[in-house]
Amino acid sequence: MSNLDPRPAAVSLQAGVVHAVDVLEARKAAIGDGTEVRRLLPQRVLRTIGAWCFLDHYGPDDTSAGPGMRVPPHPHIGLQTASWLFDGAVLHRDSLGTEQLIRPGELNLMTSGRGIAHSEESPAVRPGLLHGVQLWIALPAAYQFTEPDFAHHADLPVIEATGGDGATVTVVAGEHDRRRPRAHRAGNARASSGRSPVNHRVSIGPEPALHSWRDSAG
Repeated sequence: MSNLDPRPAAVSLQAGVVHAVDVLEARKAAIGDGTEVRRLLPQRVLRTIGAWCFLDHYGPDDTSAGPGMRVPPHPHIGLQTASWLFDGAVLHRDSLGTEQLIRPGELNLMTSGRGIAHSEESPAVRPGLLHGVQLWIALPAAYQFTEPDFAHHADLPVIEATGGDGATVTVVAGEHDRRRPRAHRAGNARASSGRSPVNHRVSIGPEPALHSWRDSAG
């Protein structure tokens, strides 16, 4: 569009940095025996974030009645799955003979490599609320057909923010403030989960990574 003003005001143009945020809408999907998840990755406009190639978010769901989560055995190949919870409990079983319960603040990291099958379900004795995420890490070509493996990490680093206002960061994968979990990742993936008071500002760095935040009340 042209400016037809015969005496336009002078405008001084200066170079600057524009901080853009893309807001992506998750699509609903059903897994297993009807468990509903909100799938953020992959999308047509964004296939991956760094090495993260899949992101499912489920809950908060009331699992006090009914079967809860029921995902029957199914196979994976050439990737890692990273699972952690905000609320509730999930029982993992796999073809390696693993049977592991995961609770909030813990990480399940399963490497499928050349092939693995696993199932996930709500245990018989469980809290009434289920809320969590599962993410997939695309393995580099050198690791795509490695031996399958499973690791459970119950001692993830928790960092308390300065200021004494209760903000915390749990390092799930990669590194934050020079702290890193013991989880082995074949891919270049970073993720953290945080709780903070409303309006608390947190610096998360420019690298491709996933971060989830909730205020201290919720």
